[in-house]
Amino acid sequence: MDKFILDANIFITPYRTYYPFDLAKSFWEQMENSLKRENVLLLDVVRDEIKRLEDDLSVWLCQIENISLVTVATPEIMQKYSEVLGYLQEAKIYKETAFRSWASKEVADGWIIAAAMTMDATIITTEKKSGPIIEQSPARNAKIPDVAEHFGVRCENLFYFMRQMNFKL
Repeated sequence: MDKFILDANIFITPYRTYYPFDLAKSFWEQMENSLKRENVLLLDVVRDEIKRLEDDLSVWLCQIENISLVTVATPEIMQKYSEVLGYLQEAKIYKETAFRSWASKEVADGWIIAAAMTMDATIITTEKKSGPIIEQSPARNAKIPDVAEHFGVRCENLFYFMRQMNFKL
């Protein structure tokens, strides 16, 4: 059974744009049911990122019981996180700002990749690859799909996840 790690934007983007609570109740019910499955993983740092929003989305997420919540404070994930940050710092295709951004305790991106590496999981995110990044023009920001690809981690979008979970709208 495939494992999925969800990025915060998988919740935030639908909530703010195309699946608001009042128009897409079934989406949120199915998302809640998915979060209770053992192969759908939510990192504590992603949950905390959403909690900081202090809005209806954060209230919704915090009231769900029996989520497969994963703490990133394990030796395995911390080791992989160190590798991810090391890559950002050493790779000549990223500026120092990319490293500093991901090293912030409030940014979950590096943790998501580290956990996916550790758990052999697919990352579900709305982020898209930046395209070719070259040394002559290093990127100011790192995107999850670009960095994940370097580490052999698969990324997919929300609609892929919805199909795998058999969402019906």
